[in-house]
Amino acid sequence: MSRTADYSLEIQIATQFLDEESEPEDDRYVFAYTIRIRNLGRLPAQLVARHWIITDANGRTEEVRGDGVVGEQPRLEPGEQFVYTSGATLPTAVGTMEGSYDMVGDDGTRFDAPIPPFTLAVPRTLH
Repeated sequence: MSRTADYSLEIQIATQFLDEESEPEDDRYVFAYTIRIRNLGRLPAQLVARHWIITDANGRTEEVRGDGVVGEQPRLEPGEQFVYTSGATLPTAVGTMEGSYDMVGDDGTRFDAPIPPFTLAVPRTLH
């Protein structure tokens, strides 16, 4: 008999290169990413902060921390999901992002939800 974890999140990511906002001649590549966070756990939890590690193709890394996502700190009941779109600008045509969400359960339990690494790439750049 299996038991559902108190706190478990599923995180799915889709990315898009924004050609109309990018200026490759000036080393400016703009990407959008849409993230779906779904609460697979038994208890509600609130996303209170985010931590990103953004790495460009030159190996330069930038860390970004902040409250919530897109101005919100969503609270997810079991089975609920939250979807948002944000963006990143890189000086190279390829890069990666990864990080974590700082979460707090209704009972005060704090936990990190890892955001798996994903690639930002101009179409037809990677083989």
